[in-house]
Amino acid sequence: MSNELFIFHVIAGLISSFIIVWISVPSIVRVSKNKHLFDEPDERSSHVSEVPILGGLAIFAGFIISINLWISPQFFPSFQYIVAAVIIIFFIGIKDDILIIAPFTKFVGQFIAALVIVVLGDIRITSLHGFFGIEEINFYWSLLITLFTIVTIINGFNFIDGIDGLSASIGIITSGAFGYWFFSVEEYQYAIISAALIGSLFAFFLYNVFGEENKIFMGDTGSLIIGLILSVLVIYFNELNIDKGKTFSIYPAPAVSFGVLIIPLFDTIRVVFIRIFKGHSLMKPDKNHLHHQLLELGLSHIQVTMIISIVNVFFIYLVFNLAAFISIRRLLLIILVLAMLLSYIPPFILSKRKKEK
Repeated sequence: MSNELFIFHVIAGLISSFIIVWISVPSIVRVSKNKHLFDEPDERSSHVSEVPILGGLAIFAGFIISINLWISPQFFPSFQYIVAAVIIIFFIGIKDDILIIAPFTKFVGQFIAALVIVVLGDIRITSLHGFFGIEEINFYWSLLITLFTIVTIINGFNFIDGIDGLSASIGIITSGAFGYWFFSVEEYQYAIISAALIGSLFAFFLYNVFGEENKIFMGDTGSLIIGLILSVLVIYFNELNIDKGKTFSIYPAPAVSFGVLIIPLFDTIRVVFIRIFKGHSLMKPDKNHLHHQLLELGLSHIQVTMIISIVNVFFIYLVFNLAAFISIRRLLLIILVLAMLLSYIPPFILSKRKKEK
């Protein structure tokens, strides 16, 4: 296939996924209302009315149909296993959205989907790119590190799905960053995956943020699917950058990946440490997430989403520009220190306001 035809497939994947989600959401909203499938407000909720929760179904349909239409399996041996893993995650998510399942059961589903990608699809991290002097790693370490990476990213996106538009916008931004890079180095199959996810999420975002009659949440189905797809993009991004002799190679690829996914990853690390420090269960939901603290400052959902999205774009710009002349450890240190400083601003302002009162 010519490059022109591949480029057409990337664009077609973006457009077709958008159209599928745009058309399907109103029907899903009607079914959700008829069957009373709502996310009802509670003490942790940031919304005050009942909202349909099956938006992940539309995202799944838009993504799966589009990649099957435009990806050529002969150029992508692992394609069927990515599709299988997404389907597994879809059923875990949709059951949790409708019936609510135990956190351990959800984790097992995530683990099985990750195993399909790593063992059957052979999509795994095989090198640490010189981090702490380690280059190539053996199969067992590769298996463990990749499974940990996939499950962490999946749950990172699940954690930040707490306000209108946040998971979708971060999914669009991070998919856009990786997708643009894949497109630039002519890895068009992964560029199509990125484009299909962007199109699906953008159509959903419009309903989720600006919809009135057809307002909808993505639920666990949507956030888990976003995390799974982004984890695949991260792994392949790092694998392509192992060979430093290529003109497009990014030496500190693991640190760049962390910078691109800074919002879901750092918020997860931060919340986990808070829960451990307070002696709470890691599975117990709370309001310690960054978006909750920004809401507490009096900002609206869209304002919080835009602020966090701008921060994510800033980190992406920063890591890609620093990648040419800085080591993995130094870049990671810069990212972590900067993220910690920025994350301290909302609680600092809240503490100051409480003291003034």
